[in-house]
Amino acid sequence: MNWKTLIHPSRKWWFVVPVVLGVAVVAAFVAGRKPPEQIDPGEPARTLRVIRVPVVDVLPRMLAYGTVRPGQVWQAVAEVRGTVLETHEQLNSGAMVRRGEMLLRIDPAEYELAVAQFEADIAQLHAQLAELEAKKVNDEASLEIEQSSLALAERELARLESLAERKVVSASEVDQQNRTVLTQRQGVQRLKNSLSLFPQQRKALEAGLAVKETRLAQAQLDLEKTVIEAPLDCRLGEVRIEPGQFVAAGQSLFEAHGTDVAELEAQVSLDRLRNLVRPELREAAVVAMDSERMQKVLDFEVTVRFRTGDFVAEWEGRVARLREQFDPRTRTAGLVVAVDRPYEKAVPGKRPPLVQGMYCEAELRGAVRPQRVVVPRSAIHQGHVYLVGSDGRLERRSVEVEFVQGGFACLQEGLSGDETLVISDPAPAIEGMLVEPVVDEDARARLVAEATGEESAPTQGNAAMRVPAEGDSPIFATNARSLERRFSPPPKLGQSPAEESFR
Repeated sequence: MNWKTLIHPSRKWWFVVPVVLGVAVVAAFVAGRKPPEQIDPGEPARTLRVIRVPVVDVLPRMLAYGTVRPGQVWQAVAEVRGTVLETHEQLNSGAMVRRGEMLLRIDPAEYELAVAQFEADIAQLHAQLAELEAKKVNDEASLEIEQSSLALAERELARLESLAERKVVSASEVDQQNRTVLTQRQGVQRLKNSLSLFPQQRKALEAGLAVKETRLAQAQLDLEKTVIEAPLDCRLGEVRIEPGQFVAAGQSLFEAHGTDVAELEAQVSLDRLRNLVRPELREAAVVAMDSERMQKVLDFEVTVRFRTGDFVAEWEGRVARLREQFDPRTRTAGLVVAVDRPYEKAVPGKRPPLVQGMYCEAELRGAVRPQRVVVPRSAIHQGHVYLVGSDGRLERRSVEVEFVQGGFACLQEGLSGDETLVISDPAPAIEGMLVEPVVDEDARARLVAEATGEESAPTQGNAAMRVPAEGDSPIFATNARSLERRFSPPPKLGQSPAEESFR
């Protein structure tokens, strides 16, 4: 056959040959290819953060906040009127004064005159009493004389009456003697009446003397009140008086704050406060609510802190008392914390004096609860926690909480310590599912630090995923390496992955 005839354009089947060749090549390639290898993916594992459950000595504590006020506030009020003659050289707001220092003196002239007048009145009454006593002595002597004269007159009358019966003397002489006897009896009776009034007269004078002495004492007291002295070591507040100013009785002069004690009243929740009380004292506090017993119940360690910017100052305090009322809106009670001698504890540049108006934090610490199991508060789900068993599977366990404080819970039952606790949200949580744990050392360190009352938890750098150590449980040793590689940061620029792994 002529090939030119085969490829002539008029022939319609010339393209069939290359198509057939292509199909043959593809069929040969497919026939010679091996099928893909089948790999079993296995059971999928859920990645969750975990910690080893710690057993520590728990320090119950709580934070409360309030504004500082002085333990004693003295309002200086004028008790007498007059012109201010003299004031303390440092009678200004903020000045420090000592107990007994003279702060202000009012013109005493009016009160000195009153004292002199009452002293003269008292001297006059003493003279009248002496005069009355002398008059009594005189009247008693006169009475004796008059009684003797009366006896003589009565005997003379009896003699004359006997003579008259014998007609020796006239009746007029008898009558004259009778009148003499009556006159003498009247004199005796007058003296007796005078002597009988002596006790009443003496009582009247003594009563008048007592009145004058009382008024003298009042005048002397008013005279003393013209000088105002500091009743305690204090720091002056607002001063409202100047020398030469007239003041009225009852007028407010200035305010002074005691420096012996500073107080801070904080509103605290009773259930949180209850966690600080030792269990053996709780029943005692309910049975006997006397001051001595309550002081023993509220015997906490207290630290008062003042923070401003990056500056922190601390004072050692004490619980002074629990206020008498309960706030129904916030459901809290007022707890008064006291700091003794706050000015003496001041250190320039380090700790300022604790003055009125400072908004401070009070940390209250109860007695240490030894060997308690603690877990993060967020790890408890409706009375249950999730654990990772030795086979790497999720377990659900019931727990009983003793008390909750801050971000952790102290357990009473359910865990004994050193279990592998899930601290991230496992939802949806399916018991028995395979877990790939991520050991979070930072979370455990923070938990231990908070439970033991340390100021801050130690940092572990990138310690969320750690290298398994000797003695770790199989689940820790199995999964930690892969998780460390999964969650470790990428190598720095210019650093190879090998160098980063070595580091």
